[in-house]
Amino acid sequence: MTVEVRDATAGDETEFRRLWQGFTDGYGLTLAPGVTDFTWARLIDPSCPMAARLAVVDGVPQGFAIHQHHPSTWVMGDDGYLEDLYVAPEARGRGLGRALIEDLIAIGRARGWQRLYWLTEIENATARRLYDQFCANDGHIRYRMAL
Repeated sequence: MTVEVRDATAGDETEFRRLWQGFTDGYGLTLAPGVTDFTWARLIDPSCPMAARLAVVDGVPQGFAIHQHHPSTWVMGDDGYLEDLYVAPEARGRGLGRALIEDLIAIGRARGWQRLYWLTEIENATARRLYDQFCANDGHIRYRMAL
């Protein structure tokens, strides 16, 4: 098995959409029309701070890490935020999630980010087993208000 982690490009749209559908299905989400189109356009726009890294196995994207960085009031520099992480069910257990996180750690260090953070559902035991190998949760609870 050959794994490559790389930036998503315009040519990855069909495979990204396949993975994105699996991601939203996994959370039981139905997005408003146009959200996926809008998200994809931002992911491949070099002027947008949000980007996607793909885990590619034998030439086929099998996972993604959508991330961005932003200034922080808590450190002298930027934080990296891993917004969405997904690996296709048929590719799980092969270390792709770990590879995607390690890739973002390397990117963050190279770009001078001070921290990398992410969220997951408290009941997502599978993801938390992986995440706990990188760091402990920081005890915060997310509050999100639609505007």
